[in-house]
Amino acid sequence: MSAGHHHQLYRPGDTPVHRLPPQCKLAAVAVFALTVVATPREWFAAFAAYALLLAGVILLAKVPPGFVLRRMAIEIPFVLFALAIPFVGTGERISLAGLPLSLPGLWAAWNILAKATLGVVASILLAATTEPRMVLLGAQRLRLPPLMVQIAMFMLRYMDVILDEMRRMRVARESRGFAARDVRHIPVVARSAGALFIRSYERGERVHLAMLSRGYTGSMPVIHDVTASARQWLVAGTLPGAALAVLLGTVLLGTGGW
Repeated sequence: MSAGHHHQLYRPGDTPVHRLPPQCKLAAVAVFALTVVATPREWFAAFAAYALLLAGVILLAKVPPGFVLRRMAIEIPFVLFALAIPFVGTGERISLAGLPLSLPGLWAAWNILAKATLGVVASILLAATTEPRMVLLGAQRLRLPPLMVQIAMFMLRYMDVILDEMRRMRVARESRGFAARDVRHIPVVARSAGALFIRSYERGERVHLAMLSRGYTGSMPVIHDVTASARQWLVAGTLPGAALAVLLGTVLLGTGGW
């Protein structure tokens, strides 16, 4: 894989979290997310402990809280969906602030919000402390399906190319006096989207032919490799290990709810 440029989700730094090999961080985030998902929704104390663990990682990685909050906007669709569940849910209903809400719907909304938020924050921290190309290299080291890794690699490599093509098409439209203001302009925007798809498809075919002519056989050579020591795996395992300890401790003590 060739070197890439910094992505807007990545925040350069020289912290213990930044220095960890990407495969260690990928595995840690995956195990942490599975632990969060496996936690019963009634165990409020466990979710609070998970949030504190992530706050500790934020401090250790020196990632500003505002940076994390701004990038949590990706969660807005899930939040809106979760907020609608108590209103449309069935089953027992309770009155909250004068509104009749479904009790099972409230539990479902809490379950979605708590687990999705923790997973999103963990993913943001992974992206903020790991360059995108290193994430893909870590995925290779973890023996993820090569085809999936290559698709992600090309998506990362050519995303900016496609965005730049979109920008040029927009400038061309505006230079001819066009500005999308209402629904009447949807056909023009749709034709532009179709043209962009065709251009992207043709570019992909040319790139594929160029790769075949240079000896591509279905796998990309790894130019820059990273290895992880036992100590680095141990450090990376602190987050999921602590989360698992919280989960098992809550099970043994039976103190999930407050």
